[in-house]
Amino acid sequence: MAAAEAFPVLSSQAYLDGEAARETRALVADLCRQFYTLGWVSGTGGSITIKVHDDAIPKPHQLIVMSPSGVQKERMTADDMYVLSGEGDILSAPSTKPYPNKPPKCSDCAPLFMKAYQMRNAGAVIHSHGMESCLVTMINPLSKEFRITHMEMIKGIQGHGYYDELVIPIIENTAHERELTKSLTEAISAYPKATAVLVRNHGIYVWGDSWISAKTQAECYHYLFEAAIKLHQLGIDWTSPSHGPINHNAYKKCGHITLDSSVEAGLANGTQALDKQRKCIVLDIEGTTTPVSFVTEVLFPYARDNVRKHLMSTYDSEETQDDIKLLRAQILDDLEKEPSGYVPIPPDEAGKEQVIDCLVTHVEEMIKADRKLTALKQLQGHIWRTGFENKELQGVVFDDVPEALKRWHTNGIKVYIYSSGSREAQRLVFGHSEHGDLRKYLCGFFDTTVGNKREPRSYFEISQSVGVDTPSQILFVTDVYQEAIAAMVAGLDVIISIRPGNAPIPDYFEFQTVTSFAEI
Repeated sequence: MAAAEAFPVLSSQAYLDGEAARETRALVADLCRQFYTLGWVSGTGGSITIKVHDDAIPKPHQLIVMSPSGVQKERMTADDMYVLSGEGDILSAPSTKPYPNKPPKCSDCAPLFMKAYQMRNAGAVIHSHGMESCLVTMINPLSKEFRITHMEMIKGIQGHGYYDELVIPIIENTAHERELTKSLTEAISAYPKATAVLVRNHGIYVWGDSWISAKTQAECYHYLFEAAIKLHQLGIDWTSPSHGPINHNAYKKCGHITLDSSVEAGLANGTQALDKQRKCIVLDIEGTTTPVSFVTEVLFPYARDNVRKHLMSTYDSEETQDDIKLLRAQILDDLEKEPSGYVPIPPDEAGKEQVIDCLVTHVEEMIKADRKLTALKQLQGHIWRTGFENKELQGVVFDDVPEALKRWHTNGIKVYIYSSGSREAQRLVFGHSEHGDLRKYLCGFFDTTVGNKREPRSYFEISQSVGVDTPSQILFVTDVYQEAIAAMVAGLDVIISIRPGNAPIPDYFEFQTVTSFAEI
């Protein structure tokens, strides 16, 4: 039976405006201001929800107060809160405020909050974007859990003592908060003792029987995360009772990745040690095999200047319709993040010309901003294909590249390409190069469908696909420092390419550099 039927008083205006509900609204606003000073809800991120306690109402049916989404959390008042039924239906919403405030919207975390309420009979849930909760998931980027033991603050976590091992599940982040619901539900079910779930590169969800319990635990969790980060920096193992030094000589487990001693030595010495049993080389394109200017001054302008012609001539083809479908989805995603910055693509019924006009506008802006989007890269690849086939385009590589590819191929080293450009575009560049068809020296191509180039997981996925025993048997060559870091974290050997026109790299880097593939 629904709460409204069992307890009709809950949906009455008098109850919604009553003392208990008012005090809970004010409490959420007060806690948001406090958490803002801790860095947990800055930049409109994070959220809090608390049940309206009433001894006469069973907890599953109690009203829920929830902070709104996309607002300055430190400036909220009691009147800015949403009130929901125990089932999650909105009973009371805040009034719209004048510009520049956005229209009110209930927290994007609502589906996840409801899971904690329903599966753990929680009285309050806190979602924090605290830096510690984000960084601690990045130390071992493939680990599915955070573990720590023998720390005094563990006693502040429900059901745990000093000698216990605290285990918190880690789930992978998604583009939208609501998309985390399934994985969070699975984590809550799989870890019955847990009172929190970490979201990698994002933050943490913490729940408790009451707001005091949730707040206390959230503070303890953040303390423990900060301690783990600092212990890691000191080379101390926070997962063992003795808290001894991290063993740099033995293999270190990162989820399913094993970093061997050569990689560890490289990290310790500030340089990557070369693996004598290297089996594969993975190459970036722009700034590594190919001048940046070829991409920015030839390929991008060609795609921009020919996007309308391409769409007009191929509009009804299955391939172009698939491109348009991907672009529609990307623009809808952009609209959700910044409603005022984008215009949705008209439906097909609006007519071919109107749809193409809007697509051209969006694609030109994406190219101008050099956005690394699968939808854009796929369309660009199809436009470039026409250019290469018509001999309007010819692939450009540095003069030392063909000889190096041939040498590595002769020596039995597999060579792969990993670029933000689509795999088709990669094959076109090397298949129609000024040095002839270089694809005979390449074993495969990876693009962003395997993952973002600045995410360690992407390089782990590649290592699982190229036939090596350990990631350290792969050399990754790139001109982008952030990509080098991600590959290094995944256990790959890394060299940074220094080529004319490349962006500068930090002075404090720990990688070998080359100015020519002849040096590798």
